[in-house]
Formats: sequence, structure tokens, C-alpha cells
Amino acid sequence: MRALEDVQVQAWGYADREVLPATMFRIGAHTGAIVLGAYPAQGDAAALPFGLAYGFPALQGGQVWHHSHLLAVGPGWRGSGAAVALKLAQRERALAQGLTRMTWTFDPLVARNARLNLGKLGARAVSYHPDWYALGEDRETAFPADRLVVEWDLTRPHAERPAPPAQGERALEAAGDLPGPSRLNLSGERVLAEVPTQADRLPEAARLAWRLALREVLGAYLARGYAVTDLAREGERAFYVLTR
Repeated sequence: MRALEDVQVQAWGYADREVLPATMFRIGAHTGAIVLGAYPAQGDAAALPFGLAYGFPALQGGQVWHHSHLLAVGPGWRGSGAAVALKLAQRERALAQGLTRMTWTFDPLVARNARLNLGKLGARAVSYHPDWYALGEDRETAFPADRLVVEWDLTRPHAERPAPPAQGERALEAAGDLPGPSRLNLSGERVLAEVPTQADRLPEAARLAWRLALREVLGAYLARGYAVTDLAREGERAFYVLTR
């Protein structure tokens, strides 16, 4: 359990106060949470984990489901399939508890996470939440930590989908490094919203512009009954697919 603290630091560079402590993993594992560590297949008994998944039962309106709070993979293991393996193991254990739905949140500016959640796992984003977390000492000056909430139907057979082509009306697309004008009045069955593939490499002003543009577009369409169902590709560009 203590080693899972180190996984969080390796994956995200967390400060001590942001790390979920071993005590939470310990008590969670005994009270209905799911705590998973990923280890090298050829490791010895003393091998340390390089990834983790952690979630717990959630209750609202009389419905019970599994909420996945953490999924972390060390930098050297990204793209290895470990994240998918962890989610499938988490799914298997949630189903064994009699739960059929899993939720979690992710940053809509991180396209690689969108590909994992929507394309590789087949989940869908159903709501947009501005400033979900307050990161930094001053919420007014910190970069806004918006999140999409994802739902995953655990009863559907898992089948990884290739990224679809970027076909549909475009509510948002790039104009250089910046987002172009938003189009909020589209009503087709399939609407696209571009997202930078490597937002972390953009200047902060450009990242903030993309954050606010995606907040406006995704928030508006999700509020009107659309869901984010996939991440389409067009060469080096990526687009959220919003489906009515």
C-alpha cells in the first residue's frame, strides 16, 4: 500500500499533500473499495508496482455504482497497455460485487486519456464540470481544473475501437495554436470539437484559451443531451465526437 503512494508521485509529480495515503488504500480494501497494483510480469517477489487503480462504491438517489478515483501508470509504462489492463481488472472486480456501472473523471485537455476512456474502453462522457478541483494555493490564479465525468457500462462486452475518421459538423476547430470560434447552434446527430493532441506543450495562454473553448462547447452540447462518445483523428489532429 505504501508503494502505491510512490506510483502517484512518479505518474503525476504530486506534492505530499496531494498523494492519497496508504491508510486510505488499506481501509478501502477492507470496506468495499477496489485497490489494484500493476507489477512487471517477470518481476521477483520484491518488485515494486509501476501502476495502480483505486475506486470505491458510490451511492446517490438509491443507485449504487463503482467510482474510479485513481488510475496511474509510471511514465515508462505509458502506451504499454497497462492502463487498459488495470481498468479491465477493476471492471471484473466491480462486476463481482454486483455493480454494473463505473464512473470517473478526466481532464478534457488530455487527448491521450480521451483515447483510453472513449476508444479503448468504450465509455462515454456525460457531463462537464468547470473547476472540479482547486489546484494551487490561489484558486483565482491557478490553471482551471475542469473535468468530464465518464460513465462505463460494465455489462457490455469489451471491444477496443480504432479511432474513427473526423466526420461531422464542426463546433470547434483550431486556428493555428488557438481555438477558432465556437459554433453552439449545431443540431446534427454527430458534432465534432477539436482538442490539442499535446496541450501540455502549448504556452499557458494558448492552453487557457483551449480550456475555455472546450468548456463552452462541450458544456453546451452535453447540457443539450449529447454525449462524448469517441475521439476521432484526422492526420495529427484529434476531435471529440459528440453524439446526440
